[in-house]
Amino acid sequence: MSAADEDTLPQEDDGFEEMESSGSDEDDMEGDGQTGDGEEKVYVPGLQALQPGEELEMDRSAYRMYHECQTGAPCLSFDVVRDGEGEGREQFPLSLVLCAGTQADSALSNRLIVMRMHNLHGTDKEKDENESSDEESDEDEEDEDNKPQLELAMMPHYGGINRVRVSQRGEQALAAVWSEKGQVEIFDLRPQLEAVHSSSVMSAFIKQQKEATPLFSFAGHMSEGFAVDWSPKVPGRLVSGDCKKNIHVWEPQEGGTWKIDQRPFSSHSKSVEDLQWSPTEATVFASCSVDQSIRIWDIRAPPNSMLSANEAHSSDINVISWNRTEPFILSGGDDGLLKVWDLRQFQSGRPVASFKQHSAPVTSVQWSPADSSVFAAAGADDVVSQWDLSVESCEEGGQAEGLKQLPPQLLFLHQGQKEVKEIHWHPQIPGVLISTALSGFNIFRTISV
Repeated sequence: MSAADEDTLPQEDDGFEEMESSGSDEDDMEGDGQTGDGEEKVYVPGLQALQPGEELEMDRSAYRMYHECQTGAPCLSFDVVRDGEGEGREQFPLSLVLCAGTQADSALSNRLIVMRMHNLHGTDKEKDENESSDEESDEDEEDEDNKPQLELAMMPHYGGINRVRVSQRGEQALAAVWSEKGQVEIFDLRPQLEAVHSSSVMSAFIKQQKEATPLFSFAGHMSEGFAVDWSPKVPGRLVSGDCKKNIHVWEPQEGGTWKIDQRPFSSHSKSVEDLQWSPTEATVFASCSVDQSIRIWDIRAPPNSMLSANEAHSSDINVISWNRTEPFILSGGDDGLLKVWDLRQFQSGRPVASFKQHSAPVTSVQWSPADSSVFAAAGADDVVSQWDLSVESCEEGGQAEGLKQLPPQLLFLHQGQKEVKEIHWHPQIPGVLISTALSGFNIFRTISV
C-alpha cells in the first residue's frame, strides 16, 4: 500500500486504505540469485558487493508472510498495541495494530498514528501452470479478496517523534512519546483505536481533526531524548532518559497523573540511549549510553546504578533488550556488534556471546517473546537479522562458500528497506516481525522462526 500523504489523508472520505503484499521483482530481499550460466549463488550482505547490473530478487519461499506499507513521512519509532484477537494466533488471515510517530521535514507536519493492518495472508499459494481459464478467473477474484487492508487514524503532533512506547493501564491504551520538543508526553489512544475498527467512527474522527492533546507531559529533562520504557510489572510506571545523561522514574497517581522525582538517576556521563525494565523485578531497570556502559538500577536505592559493565562496547551503545525468561540482556552499538550479557556474571564485563554480522551501527534489538533463545536485530546497513542462540556448530560440508563464513546461530538476513530504525516482534503472533525504515514498514514472518 502506498497511503496518501499524511498532510492530505484527513480529507479522504475515510481512513481505510489498501496495503501492498509481496510479489514484486523489485523487492530487494535476501535470497538466492543465479550466475549467467544458470548456477545458483548465495549473496551474503557484508561479505559481498553487488556487481554493476546485478539486482537481488525476493525469494518468496523464504517467507511465510510478507507485506509492506508506507505512512507518508517516515516513522523513526513504533510499538505494537496488544489487541483482543487472542494469544498465540497463527491462522491466516492475520491482523495487528501499531502506534507510530513520524519524523517529517517540518515540525508542523508530524503525526501520532494508530494503524490497523488486517486481512494479512501468507505467501505460500502459487498458481498451477495447468489451470483452466475459469480457474484463473476464480483465482483472480480470490486474489482480490486476499488483498491486505490498512486503516490509519492520525493526530497532528508538533515536533518529530523520537520514540513511542505503548502500555495498558486499566481501560486506557497509553502511548509514551519522546519528541524533539524536549518533552515526554502521555497520550490516550482510545479515540484512534476506535476509529481504525469502525468506518463510521473513522469518518467522524477525520472531520474533527485536531492536534494531539496529551494526558500528561514532562519538560523536566530540559533536553531532547530517546530512551523510554513502561514497566511490565506495575501498570503506568515509566522511566525516561535524555541526551544530557539524566534518567527520571514516573510513578502513576490517582486521577490519571504521574509523580516524577526531580532528582534524576545520573551515573552515566553521556547521553542515555535506551532503557528497559526488568521483566521480573518491579523496581529494577537497565540503561545503556553513549559512554559505552550498561547499567542496572533499583529505584528503591539511592540514584546510583548498583551494577555496571563499563566499556561494554567500543563505541556508543544504542539499544538493549531484557530477556523475558532468562537473566540475559542483549545490546547493540555503533561498532556493529551484538552482545549477550549474563546478569549472573555481569560485573566481569565480559559478554557470554558476541556477534559481528552487521557492517554499520545496530539500531534496534529485541528478544523474541515466544522463544527465549531467539532474537532479532536491525542495522544502518539496511539489514534485519534473526538469531537463535540454541543452535550449535555443525559440519560445513555441502554449504555454499558464502555460508561457511556465517555463525551457525544466524538464522536469516532480511533486506529491502533503507535505513532500518526499529523492529518489534508481535507479542501475540509467534514469529511475526515488524520493522520500520525510511522506506516504510515491513511485516513478515520467515521460515526460520
